[in-house]
Amino acid sequence: MRSKIITLRMNEQEFLVMVKFRQKTTEKTNSNYLRKLALHKPVTVKTRNVSIDELSGEIIRMRKEINYIGHNFNQAVHKLHTLEKIPEFRHWVQQYDQTRVQLKIMAEQTFTELIRRTQIWLPG
Repeated sequence: MRSKIITLRMNEQEFLVMVKFRQKTTEKTNSNYLRKLALHKPVTVKTRNVSIDELSGEIIRMRKEINYIGHNFNQAVHKLHTLEKIPEFRHWVQQYDQTRVQLKIMAEQTFTELIRRTQIWLPG
C-alpha cells in the first residue's frame, strides 16, 4: 500500500514536457511514470516502425488498385455476356469468369494474410 506522498513542483513548461514524454510511453498516469523514473525502473516507450507504416500505405494503395482492376474486369465480362450468342465468346466469357473468381479469392487471401502479419508490428 502506498501511503507516502511526495510533492513535486513544476512550472507549466516543465509539466508539458513531462506529459509529452509520458505520452510516448505505455504509462497511463503521471504518478506511475514519475515513480518508475524515480526508482530507476524500466519505462516502455512506444515506437513507430516507419518501414511498417510505409508498407501499410503501399498495401492500401495496392488494394485500391486491385479493386479498380477487378471492377474494370467485371465491366468487361458483363459487356461480353451481351455477345453470348456467339459460341466462341460464350466459352471465353465462362473461362474468364472463373479466372476473375480465382483472382478475387487469391487477392482476398493475400490481403488477409498481409493484414494478419502486419498487426504484429502495428500498435493496437
